This record gives sequence, C-alpha cells and structure tokens, in this order.
Amino acid sequence: MDIGMLEELRPRLDAYLEEYADCIKTKPSRRHLRTYVNGQLGPLSRKSIEPIALEANVPPRSLQEFLGLHRWDEAKVATRVRQIVMRRHADPEAVGVIDETSFAKKGDDTVGVQHQYCGATGKQDNCVVTVHLAYAAKGFSALVDSDLFLPPQTWATDEERRRKAGVPDEVVYRPKWRIALDLIKRSMADGVRMKWLTADEAYGRVGEFRCECADSGLLYMVEIPSNMTGWTQAMVNRCEDPKRVDELWRRGGPSWETYHIKDTEKGPVVWEARAVRFHLNDNGCAHEEEWLLICRNVVSGEVKYFASNAPRGMRRETMLRIAFTRAEVEHLFHEAKGEVGLKHFEVRRYLPVMRHLVVSMVSLLFLCEQVNRLRGEKPVVEYLPSSMRHQRAS
Repeated sequence: MDIGMLEELRPRLDAYLEEYADCIKTKPSRRHLRTYVNGQLGPLSRKSIEPIALEANVPPRSLQEFLGLHRWDEAKVATRVRQIVMRRHADPEAVGVIDETSFAKKGDDTVGVQHQYCGATGKQDNCVVTVHLAYAAKGFSALVDSDLFLPPQTWATDEERRRKAGVPDEVVYRPKWRIALDLIKRSMADGVRMKWLTADEAYGRVGEFRCECADSGLLYMVEIPSNMTGWTQAMVNRCEDPKRVDELWRRGGPSWETYHIKDTEKGPVVWEARAVRFHLNDNGCAHEEEWLLICRNVVSGEVKYFASNAPRGMRRETMLRIAFTRAEVEHLFHEAKGEVGLKHFEVRRYLPVMRHLVVSMVSLLFLCEQVNRLRGEKPVVEYLPSSMRHQRAS
C-alpha cells in the first residue's frame, strides 16, 4: 500500500487492531503491534525491524524487545486471526490448503536454518522453511496458521545450538506432514471449519497424513507422485500386481474430459481429466477405495495425479476445483512476502521468529480483507463440451 491508501484505510485498520487488544494487554506492546503492522502494510521497500522503526520514529530496540522480550500472547493472537476469518468469511465449502515456503538466510544462527532445498532460490541453499495452512473460501483466502520446520540433522540434538536460539525443550523435530496435521488440528480446535483439504505430493504421498485428514472429517484432494502404485478394482479382482499411476493405461482407460480451470493474463487455463476409483498401495496392501484423478494440461502436456477420499458421487468439476485451489496459497505467499514483508525478518531466535510469523498473518488478513472488499468473485471450474474445447484451448 502507498501512504495515501494506508491513510485512507486508517479508521478500518485502527478498528481491526482493536480486535486484538485483549491478546496484548499492555499499552506499550499494543502500540508496538500497531507500529509493526503499519510498517508491514506501508510502502517501505524492506520491512524488517530497523526500517519500520525508523519510519515510525521509534528506537529499533523497542520493536526488537516487542518481538523477543515483551509478555504478550502470540498464540492467542493467532487464535484471534482464525476467529475473525470464521466470523466474517465462513463457507461450508471452504478448502484448507497446506503448503510450505522458504527464506534464504546467511550464516547458521537463525533458528531452523540449514542447507536444504530452498524454493525461494530454486536450489539447495542455506534457508529457513515454514509450513502454513491457508483457508480458501469463495472469493477470499488468508493464512490461518504457520509453524517453523526444525531440520533433524542440525536442530534435533544440538543442545548448544538450540539453547543459543532459544528453542523450548518441548519443540522437537517433526516431519513437515506432521507439522501440517498439527496446524489443521489446532485451527479446527479454534473453530475453523473446512470441508476440504489439499496439499502437494510431499504431503499426499504420506498414507498417515491422508488417513489422519480423513479421521478429522475432512475430504482430501492431494497430489501424489507419479511413481505411487495401486490397483483399480478390476485389478484387485484379477489379483494383479500393483501398477504405477503413470503406467495404468498405455491405451484406453477412462475417457478424458476437458475443463476450463481459470483465466489468466496469458489466456485460459485448460486441463483434461480422467477419474477412476482406485486402491493406493499401502505397504503391499490395498488401501481403502478412493478417487484417482489424472489431469493433463492441454497446452504444455504436464500431468498431475491426485488422490481423494471424496464419495463416489462427487462431481469431477468439484474435485478439479479443489485440486487447483493450491494456487491460492501461492498467491498468498506472494502477497505476504512482497506486500507484508514476511520474508524480511532479521531476528534469529525462536520466539521472535514465531511472533513475526503471527504478526505477519495479522497484517496479511487485513490486506486480504481490504482487497476482497473491492474485487468480484473468481470463476469456478467449468466443464467444456466437446464443441468448445478446441476454441478455449487455442
């Protein structure tokens, strides 16, 4: 936001931040929250503590102490974000989206940093990784929970490093899919109601993740890798060996149908899809029957594979819409990093990093709500009859 827009929205922002007053009980801390959020929403090119503080004419140390030393309840602030989302944007068809993002960092002092795959740079790099849950309703989306991934190789048993970074004893290594489940359960305990859950193949390939999502009452539509194996019911009846999902049909198989997913600046996004009931291979045993959805981009030829516990009668258009909702979180990450300064944190210890993630959710929710006020509804997935397929794809 530029200065003019931020000033125009000042009454709305003031009223919005008042909703967090009981989470941050002292006036100095509430004032610092306002300063931090203003800085994140404002036009600064870099939105770390020092530029925000200098812009607001306050000592940088005061904001450092707000994140690292002041006594306020960051968990309650995160809960309030979720309560606001549900109070104003509840949707019976809402989709939860799990995804992770990364932040390139120099040195080895920042909590969670390790040489690992960094999506921000597209290669193995020194970075911090966080896992997030987004809530996507019709025409609206926001991040509702976040957590830090602690790599096991360097942060699980190095007590000196953990002590230096202020990592609490109870914070231990969890694989990313377990962090994702914890985010889902914590958000649902705070009243977040989602019908669906979607995630990429790093999560979808884990049987325990899919099963616990189903046990939570969620319908999942998760991407799976092409080398996962399983059986159609006909293969089970014939006692055949499992096949890779990308080798199921050399010829024939379920018919392809074409769908318009959305319009972009580069033109319409059109995918073909085929769906079949399927049993994924769970350690040599046939998992409960579910959907296998295979999608192929009509322009690039890219193929994606999805597994879903949706009931038999579920419309293919609906499953496709859920599968491609993951684009919502990519947009949120873009806005959070570019407009709110999610990636600009320079704090290194555990508590300040976690509080930065929480306050960034506060700022991003305000931004999303203001954008949502001014935009119309997004188009949903549309089935294309054969007479229109060539026209929309060209």
